[in-house]
Amino acid sequence: MASLTVRRLDDEIKVALKLRAAKNGRSVEDEVRVILRDAAGSAEPATIDPGAERPQPRVEGGRRVTLIIGGGIAAYKALDLIRRIKERGFYVRVVLTQAATHFVTALTVSALADERCYTDLFDSQSEFDAGHIRLARDCDLIVVAPATADLMAKMAHGLADDLASAVLLATDKPILLAPAMNPLMWRNAATRRNVAQLLHDGVLTVGPNAGEMAEANEAGLGRMSEPLEIAAKVEAMLRPKQLQNLQPQSLNGLRVLITAGPTHEPIDPVRYIANRSSGKQGYAIAAAAAAAGAETVLVSGPVNLPDPKGVRVMRVESARDMLSRVEQSLPADIAIFAAAVADWRVSNAGEQKIKKSASGLPQLDLVENPDILATIAKRTHDRPKLVIGFAAETEHVAQNATAKLARKGSDWIVANDVSPATGIMGGDSNTVQIFMKDHTAPETWPAMSKDDVAGRLIARIAQAVHGVPPKSMS
Repeated sequence: MASLTVRRLDDEIKVALKLRAAKNGRSVEDEVRVILRDAAGSAEPATIDPGAERPQPRVEGGRRVTLIIGGGIAAYKALDLIRRIKERGFYVRVVLTQAATHFVTALTVSALADERCYTDLFDSQSEFDAGHIRLARDCDLIVVAPATADLMAKMAHGLADDLASAVLLATDKPILLAPAMNPLMWRNAATRRNVAQLLHDGVLTVGPNAGEMAEANEAGLGRMSEPLEIAAKVEAMLRPKQLQNLQPQSLNGLRVLITAGPTHEPIDPVRYIANRSSGKQGYAIAAAAAAAGAETVLVSGPVNLPDPKGVRVMRVESARDMLSRVEQSLPADIAIFAAAVADWRVSNAGEQKIKKSASGLPQLDLVENPDILATIAKRTHDRPKLVIGFAAETEHVAQNATAKLARKGSDWIVANDVSPATGIMGGDSNTVQIFMKDHTAPETWPAMSKDDVAGRLIARIAQAVHGVPPKSMS
């Protein structure tokens, strides 16, 4: 079955659906499939092993956080932290220590994270393939909140007698601690030695803060930082380096229109023609544009990515739908066409699933889809001042990009080699060249993450808009 998108549900229904999915160990999407199968009276088995490991997609810029919740009264704040991190476009996978389960439940955590919650180092369902190693490595950042005195002592001395400490010992990813404990425990010489060792080892911290403790008549330094503070630190650590150096208001007052992802051109209700686009590069560009202060509109084909923060997203299926939404979104100051639009569609798409027959292959007549880039670049009214297209090539990249720049009427072409060996299609890195009208030679950029490409592209656009020479770019 194709991916599901469920919209316009009441909040009560959403919560009930999440709780039901968490109870059954499924994703919300899988739970909806089960409900639909049951309603349709399908004979297909509807049961799924609650402990089964579900494959998890790499997301916006490939950013995933493993959150370890320690056993302290501040564990309740971690529930809000899950939401705050997800609001910033990152996926969260949660590990509960045994002590933490006395304060919050795995069911509640799973419902909030939309993922299975992990608690046991010796879980036969996840450890059959060394699940603690996967939890330690299949992420971009590990956050420990609350980081108790006990958990930090284990980290400082290299102990690994439970799932949380094993994950922390086995990781090669950055670690961010949010300490939380009684002020006397925080000031204790043993805790101070452990914290000093962890800082020496490269572990980062946020907090603790000063304030009232859970215990009566107790106050001082030891409160866990608020979820918003921790989430802001997470966002700063995961934001691309190029984006960190981007001036927040460099595109202030400008409207940027971006397309991303593939288009799906139906053959029948089941099959379609599409390109192998994940949408990661376009989504990263949209996030970078919004961070630079632009009013950002993203017209997206079908992808499995969360909406970038501060971006208005319009989702479409076909090339004709995408062109219609793009035209409705004009005027814009800058238009960036990163979508991999299918060049053709079937003129005679079937209303029912096309079946095999003894008479031979079905007749599929292809017609050309509208050229979105050329349509906008050649407008005489409401044409954006800067129109940028993308050229995904498998051979003769420079030659094809130069020809496309002239043929489409765009101002820039961002070209890359998407041959299978490069791993760019669907991957997290990219290597691009920028071809510009009236420039004899392209700008060639080194290989970098798609997030860094996005940050650098937006910085380069800001320079062009404000008339800054490109040589000043770091």
